[in-house]
Amino acid sequence: MSTNQSLLQVGGIEAVVLYKPVKNLHLNVLPPVGKVRVTAPQNMNDDAIRTFLATRIIWIKKMQSKFRNQARQTPREYVSGETHYFFGNKYKLEVMEINGSPNVSIKGKSKILLSIRPKTDILKREQIMHNWYRNALREVLNKSVVKWESKIGVNPSDLGIRRMKTRWGTCNNKQKNIWFNLELAKKPLSCIEYVIVHELLHLIEEKHSEKFVKLLTQYLPKWQSEKEELNRMMLSHEEWKN
Repeated sequence: MSTNQSLLQVGGIEAVVLYKPVKNLHLNVLPPVGKVRVTAPQNMNDDAIRTFLATRIIWIKKMQSKFRNQARQTPREYVSGETHYFFGNKYKLEVMEINGSPNVSIKGKSKILLSIRPKTDILKREQIMHNWYRNALREVLNKSVVKWESKIGVNPSDLGIRRMKTRWGTCNNKQKNIWFNLELAKKPLSCIEYVIVHELLHLIEEKHSEKFVKLLTQYLPKWQSEKEELNRMMLSHEEWKN
């Protein structure tokens, strides 16, 4: 069934309203600048939704302020001296020109070495780095997902990695496909584990219901602190391009 969409204005707040076959209203404030999204029952009128939003104005503005004040990197140029993150640790980038295949590696405890051919442009450097991040994240996911599949008792049909603007992961409950945000390769392993468990549990419970929260707490009692740490960390400039 197709989803209808509209825009509503309440107290200086613009909200995107998605009308779906749901029973209750669901409110989300999304990074990077606090876009407001409401999922509403298909037969609910606009006045009822405006009233709901009016009761949450203070919370919405608080969340929007939090996102707008969150630290972000300036655009990366992939040159020596830049700061880059890898599994929660901060590194300085060292670029070296070579006459051979491009390569990325960790050098000591504080540097990422990007080896490239002479005259390699920014887009190609970015692609090389993204491929390196993707391969590293894939390795972590393959090991951790197998562990949690066994513990939870689920079996996803496919796992993928892609760049996403507003989610760390997403699960198609019906097709049993799970996608993870490429940016997770820059986050601590404990935060990645939280996202893995979160998405695997959606194979059992599609919605963020009371049952879902209980399951998440059962498997990861400290999930709230991991979630907070994940959302508190510096965002990459390219992560939120429109």
